[in-house]
Amino acid sequence: MYDFAFEKPSSVADAVKALGETDAKALAGGQTFIPVLKQRLNKPSTIVDLHKLGLEGIRAEGNGVVIGAMSTHYAIMSDATIKQRIKGLAEQASWIGDTQVRHRGTIGGSLANNDPAACYPSAVLALGGTIKTDRREIKADDFFQGMFTTALEPNEIIVSVSLPFPEKSAYEKFRNPASRYAMVGVFVAKGPAGVRVAVTGAGQNGVFRHTAMEDALSKTFSADAIAGIVTPPDDLNTDIHASAEYRAHLIGVMARRAVAKAA
Repeated sequence: MYDFAFEKPSSVADAVKALGETDAKALAGGQTFIPVLKQRLNKPSTIVDLHKLGLEGIRAEGNGVVIGAMSTHYAIMSDATIKQRIKGLAEQASWIGDTQVRHRGTIGGSLANNDPAACYPSAVLALGGTIKTDRREIKADDFFQGMFTTALEPNEIIVSVSLPFPEKSAYEKFRNPASRYAMVGVFVAKGPAGVRVAVTGAGQNGVFRHTAMEDALSKTFSADAIAGIVTPPDDLNTDIHASAEYRAHLIGVMARRAVAKAA
């Protein structure tokens, strides 16, 4: 580690001010940020802790649910409304990391970081969610802009995430055995915005929608409907864990499992 200032504001306005006035970075759950600090891959002069801003909590609102940005994975997987109305999200949260990570990591931190192997971006994108910040609302289709890249401004803070209740939803994930990050994860949802399929862990540019599968499932919502769809490997990742061609195959397998589970 190295010397830095540590601020713990008590309001969103104060946090935004602190982030805007210095070379500062926000600290949510810290599951990615703390290791990055230890490795000195990022060396901000100030760290702004978001834990005292009152951004926790989950509530049903209208035909959907609003999740506070600082809500933990454990809170999401345990929430009665989410377990009943968005089963895919509850299960997804239960698969993130281990018990310690689930009690510390937050949905807002995950979305702001937009790790290409993170789980939540696929859920928010497939469900057609909306990310609310301290100054605006951003549709999921506009929020995720590439690997570790979002529509957020440098000192903009996620306040909450709104998700409409789907008719059906499910998530399937092929986990890295060590990190439990998604080598490939597929979230399938059928709801107010129609059928949407979002893939994480595979794309070079992060999470993406699989439009060919969406078109097929819009006609017939069954695993058989997408059995013949081949995902091109051109824009997929190749690394020490899997080739692009293997990830392309896994997308089909995970998608069929998710559809069968949702159906």
